[in-house]
Amino acid sequence: MKRSIVICFFLGTISLSQNVTDHRPISTYSIVALDEETGELGAAVQSHWFSVGFLVPWVKAGVGAVATQSFVKVDYGPDGLELMESGMSAKEALKSLIDKDEAEAVRQVGMIDINGNVAAHTGERCIVYANHVVGNNYSVQANMMENSTVPKAMAVAFENSSGDLADRMMAALEAAQNEGGDIRGKQSAAMVIMSGEPTGVEWKDTKMSLRIEDHPTPLKELKRLIRIHRAYQHANKGDYYMELDQIDNALTEYTKASKYYPENPELPYWSAVALVNGGRINEALPIFKSVFKSNPNLKKMTPRLIRSGLLIDDDEVLKKIMMQ
Repeated sequence: MKRSIVICFFLGTISLSQNVTDHRPISTYSIVALDEETGELGAAVQSHWFSVGFLVPWVKAGVGAVATQSFVKVDYGPDGLELMESGMSAKEALKSLIDKDEAEAVRQVGMIDINGNVAAHTGERCIVYANHVVGNNYSVQANMMENSTVPKAMAVAFENSSGDLADRMMAALEAAQNEGGDIRGKQSAAMVIMSGEPTGVEWKDTKMSLRIEDHPTPLKELKRLIRIHRAYQHANKGDYYMELDQIDNALTEYTKASKYYPENPELPYWSAVALVNGGRINEALPIFKSVFKSNPNLKKMTPRLIRSGLLIDDDEVLKKIMMQ
């Protein structure tokens, strides 16, 4: 009896797929959303499946976001974005794709367009518990959940959370897990956010693109990476201001970066460099001392900054730094 069930299951899976590599059984929970204030679009997901971020979330700046899951037909992602970019609403795009899909009964999809129009589909053969909730500027969807209450919990969390789009989508994912999440467990997660002011250049439009490929606590790791991502956003701004010789602005950004990621000694290091360049060496020296203790290689690197114009060329100043 057990053997028959297993054989039928896999045969059933294959019969739904013209190409097994394009139709993968990813049971999961996800959210697609629009930040009404910034225009940013995002998608976030967690699953007991390796590298879920490779298949489920699809986002394009100025166009929309798609999450395609259950027995995944990846085409819903790029094709959905293409249809929305052509002028279709999320609802029209999703209907167009579903109407052409003979296996729509095992698909689960959430879509949102740049105007905040939302659409979702949960096929009648998605593994229970499976459902979705569509709300103002978002859709949450889940299948193969331990409890039927997961989508509602996600919706409530997103609607009542504060912060930016990353914070709010993270709240939705955490609510899903707290409600029981995927009945099989946890493995991977991802979050993608695209700019509300598209340039047409993908890397410039990407505000965040984080993937946890395989981890015992993927949401905890995703949240940690979001924090580090924010640290380096400020660090990058600090580097930019250093190039412009705007020392005070650089110092402000490096200080913010250090607060987000205090366990990384390189971030306060650049604050110290900015202080020296701003003529505030006495404030910089204790920072250098602490940093060099944590990472001696940063001390070795310091004289090299002079040639690149990142540290003032002053022998006495350098001597004081190297004595730390």
